[in-house]
Amino acid sequence: MRVSIGQAAKELGVSKETLRRWERAGKIEVERTPKGHRRYDLSKLHGIVARPALADRLTLAYARVSSYDQKEDLIRQVALLESYCAANGWTYEVIQDLGSGLNYNKKGLRDLIQRICLGKVGRLVLTHKDRLLRFGSELVFALCEAYNTEVVIINQGEQPVSFEEELPQDVLEIITVFSARLYGSRSHKNRKLIETLREAAKEI
Repeated sequence: MRVSIGQAAKELGVSKETLRRWERAGKIEVERTPKGHRRYDLSKLHGIVARPALADRLTLAYARVSSYDQKEDLIRQVALLESYCAANGWTYEVIQDLGSGLNYNKKGLRDLIQRICLGKVGRLVLTHKDRLLRFGSELVFALCEAYNTEVVIINQGEQPVSFEEELPQDVLEIITVFSARLYGSRSHKNRKLIETLREAAKEI
């Protein structure tokens, strides 16, 4: 992620002049735009500036459900996360997301990943592994390891209450994407296939 000198100084907690001094000393690499403006790679800068100790960084708790129909489950997740973090004496914030576990572009998930990569998160707390992503959560966990972010999963090995409700929706989403690529999103064959799958999902 490349940012301006002002953004870089704010993220690192140093002055603009400090960044310029590091540049003159050859301590950091700086790219220039066609108009001569400085651009900094935050991932490289965080390797220079020591990250705060784990105890001094924020704990982020993440809760997710797939649809508005699962609002009660979201409330339960948040309540469990808050009580768990409070019982451990952590300074925490809860991020809530609404969307499929196969959707990598959810607002809360993007915010979570960005803050981890900026070195601001000391701990990530989940009720279940699948609350993060249905597939690919290991990639986020690898980022956590790289940025020294502890991962805490409260219910290890247990399926979430809403697992059976969400699985048909996830399967439908996968088939929808692939059938759209195969037949075209507006084709009659694709629409017929999707309608059949939706009916099957309702029966499940």
